[in-house]
Amino acid sequence: MENIEAAHVEDVPVLETWERLKADPKAILVDVRTRAEWAFVGVPDLSGLGRETLLMEWQTFPDSRIVPDFSDRLDAALKARGADKGDQVFFICRSGGRSRMAAEAMAASGYRRCRNVAEGFEGPIDTDRHRNQIAGWRHAGLAWVQG
Repeated sequence: MENIEAAHVEDVPVLETWERLKADPKAILVDVRTRAEWAFVGVPDLSGLGRETLLMEWQTFPDSRIVPDFSDRLDAALKARGADKGDQVFFICRSGGRSRMAAEAMAASGYRRCRNVAEGFEGPIDTDRHRNQIAGWRHAGLAWVQG
């Protein structure tokens, strides 16, 4: 039976995410958006912390299928970075939905400190149907680069 507490995922606002990444040199940020989003929208820039964002698609583009071996691939990539299942792993997507699902999958596979960047990279859609206006990594003025 799955340990519910072990599978808990904490939602963390973007500015708090940045502070936690600064304070914890072992913490990792995983961007689970698609290659198209990385290329055309940009990615969080952690170079000021001496780190890179780990890019790992949760869903394929354009059909939006969940990558079947996502957990295994991410586990291998995290281990290659020297991470263990007790390290903080932050997950980010456009607005917090896909990243939450990815974080829950990794929590279910034994990662104990999975965090969802609740506002995502672009934040929610505003009343004019635009992103980057209300919340999110870019709206907060955090470092990012064009992919």
